[in-house]
Amino acid sequence: MNDLRSRIAGAPISWGVCEVPGWGHQLAPERVLTEMAGAGLAATELGPDGFLPADPAQAAELLASHDLSAVGGFVPVVLFDEERDPLPEVTRALRHFTAAGATSLVLAAASGLEGYDARPVLDERAWKTLLANLDRLRDAAGEQGIEATLHPHVGTMVERRDEVERVLAGSSIGLTLDTGHLLVGGTDPVALTLAASDRIRHTHLKDVDQDVAERVRQGELTYHQAVVAGLYRPLGQGDVDIAAIVTALERAGYQGWYVMEQDTVLPEEAGEPAPGAGPLADVLASLAYLDDVSRREVGS
Repeated sequence: MNDLRSRIAGAPISWGVCEVPGWGHQLAPERVLTEMAGAGLAATELGPDGFLPADPAQAAELLASHDLSAVGGFVPVVLFDEERDPLPEVTRALRHFTAAGATSLVLAAASGLEGYDARPVLDERAWKTLLANLDRLRDAAGEQGIEATLHPHVGTMVERRDEVERVLAGSSIGLTLDTGHLLVGGTDPVALTLAASDRIRHTHLKDVDQDVAERVRQGELTYHQAVVAGLYRPLGQGDVDIAAIVTALERAGYQGWYVMEQDTVLPEEAGEPAPGAGPLADVLASLAYLDDVSRREVGS
């Protein structure tokens, strides 16, 4: 296994497993983890609350039974409200991370609303609180050997380009480079990679249909509607230059994870996909594309 392939991980959202109520049909952990391992992935993000067992040791044991290690996971928390301390919630999540040997805490600046289709507007005081909490949580995670990063994400308080730049300028936390959410939010992910490679500590690889993304930006589609409409494509089949991003990161000395994330909604009315059908085909197509990028561009 070459070095790049050994740093490619899966994510339950690629199998439609999401924290948003009513997102779609939710596959059982056994199926998701079995298909991850069968695809040749060596690691996974932990997924939303309720996907893995609540007991950290049991969750770690379940991953190990599938020969999967834990990368870390996505933790959306409200960071802008002076009356809400995010530390207890993050501390609970870190118990799972340390039990499973995970090293990446992927924070999102949650809106406080359900889902990702609306968000409030922050004043200067709220922004000051948000930025201070980012550094505070970075320090708390670091004390346990876990690196916290901020994930710009559609429908959160850090979505648009100016908001990403404000985090870079106003805090010292590292970034999760999510190639899809950045593009939908109006940031060129290639340009950000080149300009801020020293701040990128974790990477979510998504490919995007630009036309559908524009409909989200114009308010024609909600985020959930856009995912259903095919916002995300297998790597190499959309409008993000994934090869350029991976090449730039590798040449900059990046040693973090590449987590394949193709947000997927499985229709409730369709029920359980047949064995071998469903999201797995897209995951395998993305893996084949990354192997090709590794050979052609990275030379590993």
